[in-house]
Amino acid sequence: MRLWTNPASPFARKVRIVALETKLAPQIEEIVIAVSPVKPHADLRQENPLVKIPALATDDVGTLYDSAVICEYLDSKAGGGLFPPPGPARWEALRLHALGDGLLEAAVLRRYETAVRPQALQWSEWMDGQRLKIEGGLDAMEAACGQWGGGFTIGQITAACVLGYLDFRFATEAWRPSRPKLTAWFERLSARPSVAATQPS
Repeated sequence: MRLWTNPASPFARKVRIVALETKLAPQIEEIVIAVSPVKPHADLRQENPLVKIPALATDDVGTLYDSAVICEYLDSKAGGGLFPPPGPARWEALRLHALGDGLLEAAVLRRYETAVRPQALQWSEWMDGQRLKIEGGLDAMEAACGQWGGGFTIGQITAACVLGYLDFRFATEAWRPSRPKLTAWFERLSARPSVAATQPS
């Protein structure tokens, strides 16, 4: 298998954590590339018409894209565990997964707005709207994380990627002071080998 990735991408990090957790990482060749919404990567475009990372080329079902699809494929290939079976636990994991993906989308869009769009064209009200989504999502995680226990499903994996990306790209915007439970959870989880090995850079 071949994975188009980048160490700074939180969506690609999610896949890399799943690859480590499922013990499939040795079977995956990582192809590190840089992508931009204004300069499509020609080679990646041949594999993923959306020209986004991550994308995973497989031997059995072709190239998969969107981190959620890739993560479920890897988990299923390894026999399952990160995506719970049908029932309440699965819906809880998928809800947290969706919340985390929404936060990541808002954070990445904020990053693009300041790093890619010319300053004269940047829209402060739009940026404020994205930040409001992030604040609300973090508050929801703070309220819920006390029930996560020692579990490590796709939901918690995505939550870890959210917090790691905020520390990486928005270090001056302190999310911890008003969220002590989430802070403690993330500090414990950061020592997990798969999380520590994929810290963004």
